[in-house]
Amino acid sequence: MPLLAIHNQQISWTPLLVLGYLFYLLLGATVFQLLEKQAETHFRDQFQMEKLNFLQNYTCLDRQALEKFVQVLMEAWEKGVNPEGNSTNPSNWDFSNSFFFAGTVVTTIGYGNLSPSTVAGQIFCVFYALFGVPLNLAFLNQLGKGLNAHLLTLERWVQKPGRAQVVQTLAVAIFLTIGTLLFLVFPPLVFSYVEGWSYGEGFYFTFITLSTIGFGDYVVGTNPNKHYIPVYRSLTAIWIVFGLAWLALVFNVGADLMEKFLQLKRHKSDLSLAEGATTKLEDEPEQPRIHIPS
Repeated sequence: MPLLAIHNQQISWTPLLVLGYLFYLLLGATVFQLLEKQAETHFRDQFQMEKLNFLQNYTCLDRQALEKFVQVLMEAWEKGVNPEGNSTNPSNWDFSNSFFFAGTVVTTIGYGNLSPSTVAGQIFCVFYALFGVPLNLAFLNQLGKGLNAHLLTLERWVQKPGRAQVVQTLAVAIFLTIGTLLFLVFPPLVFSYVEGWSYGEGFYFTFITLSTIGFGDYVVGTNPNKHYIPVYRSLTAIWIVFGLAWLALVFNVGADLMEKFLQLKRHKSDLSLAEGATTKLEDEPEQPRIHIPS
């Protein structure tokens, strides 16, 4: 267990890590509340005004009938049916969309905009995820090992002393740069063009998806007013799988750096304790020897 030395006493790093983790959550909750609560209040008031205006324009409706219609819209959205458009909208369960949904299940993204509505579909989804999630983790693990193997091969290629570390650092930098371009920089441009989002919205969707957070506020291929090519969501699912492997490696590198930082602190703490003990022994006066005559 990592330890910290303060005034010649050893303190565990674990409680500090727990406190730091809780502080990070509290900080996030505070910032999100400050940023979003006022906007939520504004949109709620605006929605209530729209309903009042609707009732004033259509006097044949009463408030109860309007609330019932809103409830119908909400239920349709929860069932994966987009209230916009008409009955000619493409199915959410064609093969391309079903392939995309299967990918969100095994990767645990779970956008929440689409879910099985039949009992048979729900039961199948449970068992499909039960075996699919470990399979996906094993696949991503093997994919990550393959990427690491390329880095190790590049490192062995340089045999001169003192250069292996430099090349390894350079390889990691190139790996992070290319991955950032392929999975975080260029995809938002495609999504912005196809979906009509801003680049910021596309970048937000990209990271939220690859990190498996998956809020579901932005999902590709769901606009009924746009015509998508049949393989659009399937290609997106493949991009998600490789992006997950890359981002998982990035997160692992970050976690390793944090662990090494804690180990470095522990090593320095041990050295401080050792130096303090040595100094204490050197400062103690030598005890006089008593000569006992024979």
